[in-house]
Amino acid sequence: MVITIVGTGLIGGSLSLALQEKGFASNVIGVESNTEHAAKAIELGLVHKCLPLTEAIQASSVIIIATPINAAEQLLPIILDKVSNQVVFDVGSTKSKIVEAVKNHPKRGRFVATHPMWGTENSGPSAAIKGAFSKKATVICDKSHSDSDALEMVEKLYALLEMHILYMESTAHDMHVAYISHISHITSFALANTVLEKEREEDAIFELASGGFESTVRLAKSNAAMWVPIFMQNRDNILDVLNEHISQLRKFKSCLEKENYEYLQELIENANGIRRILK
Repeated sequence: MVITIVGTGLIGGSLSLALQEKGFASNVIGVESNTEHAAKAIELGLVHKCLPLTEAIQASSVIIIATPINAAEQLLPIILDKVSNQVVFDVGSTKSKIVEAVKNHPKRGRFVATHPMWGTENSGPSAAIKGAFSKKATVICDKSHSDSDALEMVEKLYALLEMHILYMESTAHDMHVAYISHISHITSFALANTVLEKEREEDAIFELASGGFESTVRLAKSNAAMWVPIFMQNRDNILDVLNEHISQLRKFKSCLEKENYEYLQELIENANGIRRILK
């Protein structure tokens, strides 16, 4: 199997390593606009070579779009214009916009909209790691709009990576990830800015920021080039969750202002209920 990965960063590179290790891909072609990233991807063995998009598509059976979501939305119609019977899927964090971009495309059936629920705060080819996707969830959206053989190929690929497959409509997916993923990043960015604004002693931040703070603010190191487009595309859902989050923060603020520690304890104990879900 020859596959093309468009975008050789964290997700694309990690997918390539996994698919090579599992024997799914005998040859991986990279498509990469950043020449330094292209060279690094070849050096690290993420891809065997890099080619222009058209040549890569012609040489491949499967094309994976692993660019930032705004670039993926622009690239997908172009890629579908060039495919014959190849399978195309993306790995982006929002789904409604990219699905909408090709809803009337004559080769829409060759595309499968997916979102593997894994990532780190790092980016670029050097961030790619082995064994990234095992036991994680992946979402396939609007599966009825994909050709059965294309869907079967993508299901086989994710099953080979030992991922748990969920099926959702794209609009439902975007709502859920706003609450589960996107708000976590916004909160982390905001907390990092709060600390950087108020704590001027960098040594104090470094020395005192142990486990709790470090794990909470880890996501603040994430790449803006990836996350700004995600926030733009999922704006309405994120605003909804932000309003609720701000309401919750106000409750904690009010408890402290009014010295209402009984209600503060109630809020914390209510939050402890997340243990039922996240064990």
